[in-house]
Amino acid sequence: MTSTALRLEDTRRAIARRIVEHIRNDTSDLGAAPMLNHPSVYTDPARHALERQKLFRETPLVVCLSADLAEPGSFRTFDETGVPIFVVRDVKGQVRAYLNICVHRGARLVRSAQGQAKAFTCWFHGWTYDTTGALRGAPEKERFGQCVRDRHLIEVPAGERCGLVFVQATPGSHMDLDAHLGGFARELEILELGRAELVKSGTMPVKSNWKYALDTYGEGYHAIALHRESLGPLFRCDISIFDTYGPHFRIHFVEHSMKEWLNSPEDEWNAVDRLGGIHYIFPNTIIFAGKVKPGRKFYQLFRHFPGEAVGETTTHQSIYAPSGVTSDEYRHEVEQSLDDTRYVVENEDYVAAAEGWSNLKHLPREQTIVYGRQEMALQHMHRTFAERIGMPLPVAG
Repeated sequence: MTSTALRLEDTRRAIARRIVEHIRNDTSDLGAAPMLNHPSVYTDPARHALERQKLFRETPLVVCLSADLAEPGSFRTFDETGVPIFVVRDVKGQVRAYLNICVHRGARLVRSAQGQAKAFTCWFHGWTYDTTGALRGAPEKERFGQCVRDRHLIEVPAGERCGLVFVQATPGSHMDLDAHLGGFARELEILELGRAELVKSGTMPVKSNWKYALDTYGEGYHAIALHRESLGPLFRCDISIFDTYGPHFRIHFVEHSMKEWLNSPEDEWNAVDRLGGIHYIFPNTIIFAGKVKPGRKFYQLFRHFPGEAVGETTTHQSIYAPSGVTSDEYRHEVEQSLDDTRYVVENEDYVAAAEGWSNLKHLPREQTIVYGRQEMALQHMHRTFAERIGMPLPVAG
């Protein structure tokens, strides 16, 4: 067993012990107290605009897994922040990102969502750039004189950590991924995301503020009611395991079947195979580790992006085979897992999110909403959002 596999086993065994203690004592990880928040954090256009700038243009964001840019020349566009960007692995294997803008007259340079290329040619006038962003050719180049000597695509910060590709969507800014991830990098490393293979992806729009949609991923409290016929029968919605790592967190929900661990020795729990959990990478990314059956796992990646309007959100959903696809049957099972999850999210979570968000603007000005002690992930996220944009929450608590 590799050192990474041993660390994964140790981590999940420790989590399993906490689960057993909570089941035995009918307890849960809980926040220190309930928290009040004001509906305007979801509806205020000024706050929304500040979040789009500070959290989505001045903060490292997950674009994809490293495996999605497997070879030199692999590229994909990234427009979700409102800034046109494309990301590419250059000839030396380094991930780079550029404004997707030809520096001749501003046309969109890369028009395919993803692919493989040694060079990129603008469809407007035929200017061509290599994977390092350097201009390599232009029709009638001599007529531009010295103006084209130092023409180069405008670079934005990009990098890789823990099998993930990050971009910061502001040219000239400084991106420190080690500082951003901090101690959470160790928890992400044991997932070995660099070995994963993309199986299927899609998008889910929702007429809701991005934070209201994101909230649905951070608590299991709603499962017994909203998911009473889908997920509710599988989980104890009153028990969760919660750990924070700076602005990030990891949360595990408890399956009813884990009760059997109380009457079996620890070496029979098989915690590595049965425990998945949610890893949240600030500000907008969820990695969900699950399984289709024992020994057949998947990772689902959810990335939430706000639209220009305060009540528009798009979630990008992708599913991966953690160690690659080993059979057609396994591929089908993983694809079906994405479809099943999408059905639940679109027809339950996002219906509730759209209705709930729409209702907020009708509340009296003095009305607050409340997060219970069991909704500690929501408390953590909203306090961190407010801190990072420098705009205090309207209600202390």
